[in-house]
Amino acid sequence: MGDLELPDLLRECAPQVLAAVVRRYGDFEACEDAVQEALLAAARQWPETGVPEQPRNWLITVAGRRRVELLRNETARRRREEALCQEPAPAVRGDDELALLLLCCHPALSVPAQVTLTLRAVGGLTTAEIARALLLPEATVGQRISRAKQRIRDTGTRFEMPAPQQLGERLTAVRHVLYLIFNEGYTASSGDALSRVELTREAIRLTRQLHRRLFQDGEVAGLLALMLLTDARRPARTGPDGTLIPLAEQDRSRWDAAAIAEGVAIITRTLARAPIGPFQLQAAIAAVHDEAARAEDTDWPQILALYGMLHALAPSPMVTLNRIVARAMVDGPAAGLAALDGVAGDPVLGRHHRTAAVRAHLLEMAGDRAAAREQYRRAARLTLSRPEQRYLESRASRLR
Repeated sequence: MGDLELPDLLRECAPQVLAAVVRRYGDFEACEDAVQEALLAAARQWPETGVPEQPRNWLITVAGRRRVELLRNETARRRREEALCQEPAPAVRGDDELALLLLCCHPALSVPAQVTLTLRAVGGLTTAEIARALLLPEATVGQRISRAKQRIRDTGTRFEMPAPQQLGERLTAVRHVLYLIFNEGYTASSGDALSRVELTREAIRLTRQLHRRLFQDGEVAGLLALMLLTDARRPARTGPDGTLIPLAEQDRSRWDAAAIAEGVAIITRTLARAPIGPFQLQAAIAAVHDEAARAEDTDWPQILALYGMLHALAPSPMVTLNRIVARAMVDGPAAGLAALDGVAGDPVLGRHHRTAAVRAHLLEMAGDRAAAREQYRRAARLTLSRPEQRYLESRASRLR
């Protein structure tokens, strides 16, 4: 832990400290506020005084003192305060971070609330950092966190591992939330930047921790592999001026070889031992892309077969669209365009910018430059990401 930078150290400690304080005092809402104050105190003091030998214990002690201060104002709890003050500091338990993740992804919360609370309570990000990462006003994020904590309190949920029969459903929510955080970081849905590294880094860190706790869970392993294999391409996704560079045109020597090797090893090991799930299939597809030395070496028939399995297991509009791309790469642009015509009535695909971008690309491959130009422009109008808009407009301009 001594080799970590201070922000990384605080984020790694945050969920363990919060779990220990909640277990001691109860009341997630008040304890989370107390831990945030302890983290801020550490961020101010440690650069001057040095990092304590036991930083987690320091944070637990400071957060506990703050929680006790709050208890002093609650006359009905004075006896409880006296008893608590005499107890030794609570220890960090091995399943704390998992229990905290499950609490933040409680089914009573909306998905945006789950994402925000996970970044705050488990990721250790401040309200301002979350607001910057999600491109939201800080007041909005603060309100979302407050409502989420209030909702957890209203449900009467205790800080503990759910019953075995509830664990599977709750883990599905956790994986989904971590995937959403990663995707928003890798390709920002709006704004000037194509990606927001702080979100992808946090999603990978949290998923790695989850994988350590649930090593036998094939879908957690698949999710981690998918993140590593996808994020490995990030250094080559943009030019020096921030221009988007599509996968087929990227300088693959800039890809993160270590992340690719780790991701391939994880998914290879997992596919051999665990029941196949959607994240594992997506990771396998990413591995096929990453293992191709050149774009023209990509094994598209294998990718098409994997998308066929994914479509059968977990159909979705984006899986359908990606399967059409793979079909076009195997059988030619005419086959891809015919498949696009077949899903023209899908309400999600019909208004998504990626559908127009795929159609434009296939029209360009087929030699219909005028129609391709119009579709690129349509795709640019549909996306809120300015890097994607600039890229799509540039593609349209090249076809004049």
